[in-house]
Amino acid sequence: MKSLLAVGLSLVIATTLTAQVNPKLQLKLDQHARELEQKTIEWRRYFHQYPELSNQEVKTSAKIAEILRGMGLEVKTGVARTGVVATLNSGKPGRVVALRADMDALPVEERNDLTFASKERIVYNDRETSVMHACGHDSHMAILLAVAEILVRNKADLKGQVKFIFQPAEEGAGTLKGGAAMMVEEGVLENPKVDAIFGLHIQSTVPAGTINYRSGALMAAPDFFTIKVRGKGAHGATPWDGVDPLVVGAQIVMGIQTIISRQLELTKEPAVITIGKFTSGNRENIIPESAEMGGTIRTFDKSMQKMVHEKIRTTAMNIAESAGATAEVIISSGSPVTYNDPSLTASMAASLERAAGKGNALAVSPVTMAEDFSEFQQKIPGLFFFIGGMKPGTDPKKAPIHHTPDFMLDESGFGTGVKALVNLTVDFLYRDTKLDPKK
Repeated sequence: MKSLLAVGLSLVIATTLTAQVNPKLQLKLDQHARELEQKTIEWRRYFHQYPELSNQEVKTSAKIAEILRGMGLEVKTGVARTGVVATLNSGKPGRVVALRADMDALPVEERNDLTFASKERIVYNDRETSVMHACGHDSHMAILLAVAEILVRNKADLKGQVKFIFQPAEEGAGTLKGGAAMMVEEGVLENPKVDAIFGLHIQSTVPAGTINYRSGALMAAPDFFTIKVRGKGAHGATPWDGVDPLVVGAQIVMGIQTIISRQLELTKEPAVITIGKFTSGNRENIIPESAEMGGTIRTFDKSMQKMVHEKIRTTAMNIAESAGATAEVIISSGSPVTYNDPSLTASMAASLERAAGKGNALAVSPVTMAEDFSEFQQKIPGLFFFIGGMKPGTDPKKAPIHHTPDFMLDESGFGTGVKALVNLTVDFLYRDTKLDPKK
C-alpha cells in the first residue's frame, strides 16, 4: 500500500512541476527573498520581544500597519478587534489570493538567554504571568511582511489582487468572539472576493529549509470540555460520612481513557482525549464537596467527534451515579478540521517543491494540533502547510516543542517560508486551472 501511495503522489507532483511564471521573474523573486532575509529576522525579533495575548495585539497591529503603509499598501485596521488587512491591487484583472499570518502570543514564561527574549508580563485569569511567542506567530508575521514587500516591488509583473491578512486570537479568544471566524464574519474574504487562501505554520521539530504538507485533513478539530463532579463533604478522617468527588473524578479520568483505546475505530481516523486540568479542595484533611476537571478532544471525523462527545457524557455521569455523586459535562466545539482543498493542493505542489528545493517538500500524516485557519477553508479553497524551524541535524525528540518555556526556532528557515508564499501567490495568479467554488 505504501509503495502505491508513493507512486501516486509522485505522479501528482510530476504533473504539476511545470513552471507557471517567467523564469526571469522567478529569479528576481528569489533574489528579493534573499535580500530581505535579515530584515525578516529583525521584524521577527521585534515581535518576539514585545508579545501580546489574544485580542490584545494592540502594539503588534500598530507596528504591522505602520510597515504595510510604508510599502504604499491600502491598510485596514481594527478588523476582528485588532486584526490588520492590506490589499495589493496590480491594476490588472485577475484572481484574488489571500495570505494569512496569526499575531497572538501565549501566557508562558520564556526560559532562554536570547538578547530579544520577552520581558512582558500581564494579568491573565486573575494572575500575573509572563507572555511569550511560544508558538512561532512572531515568525509568521515577519514572513508575511517580507512577502508583502517582495510582491509590492514586483507589482508591475503581477495581475489580480493580493490580500494580506494579519489575524488576532488564533490561540483562542476566551469568552470573547474573535480569531478567524470573526474575520470571516466581518467580510475579510469579500470586497474583493477571495478565490483561494494560503497560510503556513513554522514547526520547531521539522528541519529548517523543508516544507511539510498534506492534501485533505491536515490538522484536527479541537473541542474543549469541563466536568463538574459534586459529592458530599466530610472530615478526611471519616470518608464514609461523605461522597469523595476526588475519587469519583479520578475514576472518570481513567474511564474516559478507554473511550479512545477501546471504543473508537481508530483504523478510520485518529482521535485524542486529554485531561489537562483537575482542581479540588483546600486542605489535606477535608474531603471537599466538589471537583472540576477540564480537557480537550481532537478528531478528524464528524461522526467520531459526535460519538466521543456522547461517550464522555455517558462515562462521567454513570461513574458519578455509581458512587452517589453527580457529574455535569459541558462540551464546547472549536474550529473545524484544517482541510486542504485536494485540487488546490495538487495544483500548487510544484510551487512548494520549487520553494524548498527538490525532495524538500514532503507529504506527511495528519497532526492532532488545531488551527482556526480552517474557518477560512470553510468558505473558500485553502492550503495550509508547515515550514521547518529546527536547526538541521538536531534530534527532533530533543528539540524544544511549541507552547513551552524552552521553545526555540532556527531563523534560517524563514527564507523558505517567504519563498513558499511568494511562489504560491504568483503561480496561483497566473494559473489557468479552475477551482470548484465553495457552496
